[in-house]
Amino acid sequence: MSTRTTLIVSIALIAIAALLSLAVFNRLPDPMASHWGFNDQVNGTVSRFWGAFLMPIISLAMLGLFILLPGIDPLKANIAKFREVFNAFIAVIIAFLLYIHVLTIVWNLGFQGFRMSTAVIPGIGLLFVFAGLLMRRAKRNFFIGIRTPWTLSSDRVWDETHRLGAILFIACGILALAGLLFPGSTAYLLVIVPVLIVSLVLVVYSYILWTREQSGK
Repeated sequence: MSTRTTLIVSIALIAIAALLSLAVFNRLPDPMASHWGFNDQVNGTVSRFWGAFLMPIISLAMLGLFILLPGIDPLKANIAKFREVFNAFIAVIIAFLLYIHVLTIVWNLGFQGFRMSTAVIPGIGLLFVFAGLLMRRAKRNFFIGIRTPWTLSSDRVWDETHRLGAILFIACGILALAGLLFPGSTAYLLVIVPVLIVSLVLVVYSYILWTREQSGK
């Protein structure tokens, strides 16, 4: 996906989120539910304005950062090698934020016949899968990917760490989707625990690869 197409798609998605909020603003409660616990009970609220427009604002800010930062990366030539895949991932993230925004608006409008913990699972699972696909193509840079002191110091360590990371993050996405079969806290655990374990594994793995490289093995 080209950067131009990414901008058009992402801005359109953000506009949909903002227009939805404008269309139903007067029907939204004040304050609005904004956070749900493991038991799907509301445990956080915000004012109606922020509940309606915070997510579109965050999405717009993230889009700006995603477009700007790769251009000032010292290794931006490497980012150019997988920029089309990264651009597609940007659109996926903005779409995910729109999905969460729609769920929040719908719930606050009174359509509450669903479990929020279950409803967010498909989006999270697919986001992990796309992250894994991005890792397959990512080249060494300071902005995108598994950035440890050891991956950033060596193309070989970067490539091998991301090869494993791609597999593990896709597996995390599949496990997250499996959370659809379980209610409440179990679903959250199938999202959070695998990602924490994978993150630790990849940090340790990158260090082991780097020490082997330094020792000439």
